[in-house]
Parts: sequence; structure tokens; C-alpha cells
Amino acid sequence: MPTVLALCAHPDDAEFRCGGTLTLLARAGWAVHIATLSAGDCGSAELGPNAIAMIRRREAEAAAARLGGTYHCLGGLDLQVYDNDVMRAAAVAVLRTVRPDCVITHYTIDYMPDHEVAGAVTRMATFTASIPNYVVGPSAALPPTPGVPVLYYFGPLGGTDYFGNPVHPHFSVDVTGVQEEKAALLACHASQRDWLRVQHGMDQYIASMQAWDAEAGLHAGVPYAEGFFCHKGHSYPQTPLIQDALAALVR
Repeated sequence: MPTVLALCAHPDDAEFRCGGTLTLLARAGWAVHIATLSAGDCGSAELGPNAIAMIRRREAEAAAARLGGTYHCLGGLDLQVYDNDVMRAAAVAVLRTVRPDCVITHYTIDYMPDHEVAGAVTRMATFTASIPNYVVGPSAALPPTPGVPVLYYFGPLGGTDYFGNPVHPHFSVDVTGVQEEKAALLACHASQRDWLRVQHGMDQYIASMQAWDAEAGLHAGVPYAEGFFCHKGHSYPQTPLIQDALAALVR
């Protein structure tokens, strides 16, 4: 069966930004994997890093399980993830384990530095996982992938970069019909809602997600949407895997 890997910075990033599309792909028979660079160890105002990381790992596993999928953590630390050999090798190891047909990650300019690092690390890993002589860290024990997967980015929050410039996706997926399930996926991350209420003054975790999806839907001509960008760099395949799989819902 076709396989999608959402490789993001923190637990709940994938559910927040592409959870509707992952739900639709799962329902279409795809295998779904979600991986994060960190386990969200800075995501609490009350608990220590180890305690909250354990909770957030369990929440991420529960969310992935709702999709019939699998969660992977690369073992990095919040605000201490960098595009370096450690993260690159861990990401390549996940790629070589999952062997996805396509990968989804963060847009290259976002409000949060960890998000940008995740996007850069993912881009490197998708390019490198198929190279036999890349034998660094945990990736050394795994066979290379058969080729470079299709790479997508989901858009930054609010549809703008951190200069306020609008960012328009290459295509959008109508996720109106799976908003309830997307909200349920996000609700698995109860500790993140608690953290955002304290740190960012956000007490409408799910409502904020729906508001951003509604804004994306406004541009796509549907009630709720998720926008995506296709990586078009040299050596990356341009096969429209998600667009073909969800053709009736692509705008």
C-alpha cells in the first residue's frame, strides 16, 4: 500500500497542519506514519522536561493510532534541534525504516525556529536516504531507500511568513468532511492545549485550528482546507501522489 510520512518538529504539528489530509489518505488505504524531531519536552509550565515528554509521546502515539498509523520520535530536545549530523542521521533512519512514497513537512519559513529546522532536516533526509554510502549514526544499520520520495510542505500558520507576507499554496485539500475527525486527533494532545493556554494565551486550541483551516478554505473555495507546496528541486520526483489519491477533494 502507498505510505505517507509526516515528519515534523513537535507532537501535534502534523495533526494541526495536515491531520485532515492524513485522515483522508488513511481512509483511502494509505499507511500513515508521523515522526517528530522532539517529544515536546519544553511544553509545560508545571512538569519537568522528562515528565512532559513522556506524556506527549503517549499523546502522539494515541493520535497516530486513531489513523491506524505509527508514531516515531527522533529524540531531539525542544529549542535544541539543529540541522546537524545527529538530526540528519535520525531522520534518514526513519526514512529508511518507513520507506515512504511521499513525505510532508514544515514550510521553510515559519514563526517557530524548530519548524524551520524540521523542514530543512526533512529535505536533507529525503535526498540522502537513498544514498548507499550515507552510513551515519542509526541510519548505518538500515538499507537505503529505493529512491527520493515526493516531498510536500504544509503552509505556515495564518498563511503568511514571519514578515507578514501571504504565502499561497500550490494546491489545497478540502478537509471539510473530516473536520470532526481532525479535531479528535488534535484532542489527543491534551497537554499541548494546557501549555498553549499558559504560554500563548490560547484557550481555544481546536477552535484555532478550525479558524486557520477556514481561512485556507476561503482561498480554496471550500469551508475548510489544508494547503500544500510541492518541492520542485532537482532530483525530486514530481508525481502528484496526494493530488491523484484525493483528486475529488483537491483545489
